[in-house]
Amino acid sequence: MEMPPADPTILARKSRLVERLNEVLPTNAVIDDPVQTKAYECDALTAYKCPPLCVVLPASTSEVSDVLRICSEMGVPVVPRGSGTSLAGGALPTADSVILGVARLNAVIETDYRNRTIRVQTGRTNLSVTGAVEEEGFFYAPDPSSQLACAIAGNIAMNSGGAHCLKYGVTTNNLLGVTMVLMDGTVVELGGAHLDAAGYDLLGLICGSEGQLGVVTEATLRILRKPEGARPVLMGFDSNEVAGACVSDIIKSGVLPVAIEFMDRPCIRACEAFAKAGYPDCEALLIVEVEGSDTEIDEQLETIKRIAQAHDPVELRESKSAEESAAIWLGRKSAFGAMGQINDYMCLDGTIPVSQLPHVLGRIREMSEGFGLDVANVFHAGDGNMHPLILFDANKPGDLELCEEFGAEILKLCVEVGGCLTGEHGVGIEKRDLMVSQFAPEDMEIQMAVKDVFDPEWLLNPAKVFPLDLSQGRRAA
Repeated sequence: MEMPPADPTILARKSRLVERLNEVLPTNAVIDDPVQTKAYECDALTAYKCPPLCVVLPASTSEVSDVLRICSEMGVPVVPRGSGTSLAGGALPTADSVILGVARLNAVIETDYRNRTIRVQTGRTNLSVTGAVEEEGFFYAPDPSSQLACAIAGNIAMNSGGAHCLKYGVTTNNLLGVTMVLMDGTVVELGGAHLDAAGYDLLGLICGSEGQLGVVTEATLRILRKPEGARPVLMGFDSNEVAGACVSDIIKSGVLPVAIEFMDRPCIRACEAFAKAGYPDCEALLIVEVEGSDTEIDEQLETIKRIAQAHDPVELRESKSAEESAAIWLGRKSAFGAMGQINDYMCLDGTIPVSQLPHVLGRIREMSEGFGLDVANVFHAGDGNMHPLILFDANKPGDLELCEEFGAEILKLCVEVGGCLTGEHGVGIEKRDLMVSQFAPEDMEIQMAVKDVFDPEWLLNPAKVFPLDLSQGRRAA
């Protein structure tokens, strides 16, 4: 996954580029010292790094417009960056690019409780959106595990979900409108503070486009009333396959939990050691949460527990207090960090039909034995969004490459059973060469033709999403 080398012409013009950027941005908004730009050489996919030409940190839509106009005029690629939590290399720079960070775009612009909307600048973190409205009894539903740090800009770029997406949907289901800046500096408004905007659904095109079409600077988001109550139940099983079958049966029953989360033994042990959540010692664990009034919660959990009993659980335990519920979710939300304390790993993101969970989990176990690399599974089981964590030794020559090969086989398996390459992490650089496993050449051509319209020179977020030979050829043309 080597990044394209820097264009010597662009490197020679770096001083002029920095000079022009400083003319339109406030003091300290342009970072060109190589020591200071090291923090921007990678995102959360830390196996790959590349120094950018410079980093810019605008604080308004007009400043973003000025930056993009200058870069467009000079033919300099731009890599939009939220909080850098991308696990697919979505914010990895190329050597000839400018990183455009949105961290300073963090204000709440307008809150409309009557119509249940909030408009924010997109550098604002996911969790702080709920923080801005929770005193009035509202919340913002999408809740990625990185919600404490991840930015709304990145959530929109990757169409992020989270543990509660089974009931509330992912970002696209909670996004009403955006302000977006095109590569030439043009500012456009898409959607708005209403359910159905007039004209083509360009908003649906932008959400999940991974910074390929424009830089989103403001977003109107749907906020919801907090439910009367919520309660999780823990289910422990003797095997991953049995837990997967239980998930499938819960979904088929017609009950709609707010979340169904899955963890296997390696992840259970790491999370328990980290969060002391009271998880059982078993091969596979499900966390199933429902919402509503006490009566509604009791009725739903009764059905869910009856289904679980048919799968002979080794433990079936309902939360008895708010503190216990908080501990259960702290353990799950801490999964990636807890695993990182004990091993290097690569986190995948494939989506499969829920009915295929038992089969896919079994095949992953078989492949793990074949590749000689352990796998920890933690994922949103309710919607089939899997996050296998492949464990490897970053200091062992060849281990990373073996891990990548294993990961590619898992993602191909997801496609084979009727799923797709990504659910919420995006394609980035991690899966760009696997796009041909899911899309025919004609499909790829249509997707690239859309980018041609929004970004004719292919300067936005280069070397991502599309196989490198295709994107480089498009840019050269």
